[in-house]
Amino acid sequence: MNRKIYTQLSIMMFVEFFVWGAWYSTVGNFMAKVGMSDAIYWAYTVSPIGAIISPFFLGMVADRFFSAEKVLGVLHLIGGVAIFFTPFVAEAGAQNAVWFIILLLIHMLSYMPTIGLVNTLAFHNIDDQEKQFPIIRVFGTIGWIVAGIFVSYILQADESGLPLYIAGISGILMGLYSFTLPHTPPTASGKKITIREIAGIDALAQLKSNAFIVFIVSSLLISIPLAAYYSYAPVFINSLGITNPAFKMTFGQMSEMIFIVLMPLFFRHLGVKWMLAVGMFAWVLRYFLFAIAAPTGVLWMVMFGIILHGICYDFFFVTGQIYVDKKANSSIRGQAQGFLVLVTNGVGMLIGAQISGWLFNGIINGGTAASSHQWQLFWAIPAAFALLILIIFVIFFNEKETAEIK
Repeated sequence: MNRKIYTQLSIMMFVEFFVWGAWYSTVGNFMAKVGMSDAIYWAYTVSPIGAIISPFFLGMVADRFFSAEKVLGVLHLIGGVAIFFTPFVAEAGAQNAVWFIILLLIHMLSYMPTIGLVNTLAFHNIDDQEKQFPIIRVFGTIGWIVAGIFVSYILQADESGLPLYIAGISGILMGLYSFTLPHTPPTASGKKITIREIAGIDALAQLKSNAFIVFIVSSLLISIPLAAYYSYAPVFINSLGITNPAFKMTFGQMSEMIFIVLMPLFFRHLGVKWMLAVGMFAWVLRYFLFAIAAPTGVLWMVMFGIILHGICYDFFFVTGQIYVDKKANSSIRGQAQGFLVLVTNGVGMLIGAQISGWLFNGIINGGTAASSHQWQLFWAIPAAFALLILIIFVIFFNEKETAEIK
């Protein structure tokens, strides 16, 4: 592959996820600082809304009429400007919480389609997707980690609006940079496409089997307690008096990078069913560790729970993507993957963000017990729910149907 293009695509991935990583783990503590703690869950609801809408935007508009690099540039400029102004609104008073969330929603409606667009750009401009794409994609994870280290460890800005300003400036720069990327024409120009195809409903009909239905339902349900981690783990860490919570959260992404490399080894010994089960158990263990650590603030338990992110994400979600890829034939593979993202990052996380917000406002903001015991109850609930899902999955997921997938 041309070295210039490789460098361009790597920088693209780095900045793409730097934008998201700059604010995602700090916004909860910032909102609590300015008196908006009861609206934190809405800040984590806008991402699933974007995840639900973005496939339809990409399928019906971007993939049919415009080159990928131009759409990427325009969306990042819009999203960057929107998120740049969120601190102005928030610091003007807690009564502006609705406008703060609206600006975040505009940002995420603009941002979420760009995740698919950067993948499209990368795949279109490389020669060997299987070998070259992972190397380019890892720069995205590095970008997220660097953003967390920069805003939390270096700038000590976990409770300020500075990360939102940085995300806005980074988004605008990414928008301008996008116009310099290799020309990537629309992938579905002139093709007719339906909403059923974009949503993956047609693919679901072809993949219908007992094992696949159990997998999809489990994926949807496990995404519900997952939302509590993204929404409130940084707030929980901050409440324990542990410094630089967003920096601490980056250890999860570091772990993710390690376990993605080790996955082939585990696949060989566990197979798809037990890879998925181990991933789900990691969520159970993480939340129980948080619950146990809540009264005492034991740092190693909190950090171990964060580091489990590598197993939580790679063993369940990456394994799930591989499972879907193996189950689907080439004609519906893209639709099937889109349906999985819609179910997990979209519907599941949307429901989870709302439920976790309801729990947080009822237990933490509205509780009367000591704060540590409030947090213990808060984490015990998603732990128990994830354990129930794990048990149902192990019982009903028929390994014989997936014995050929190793």
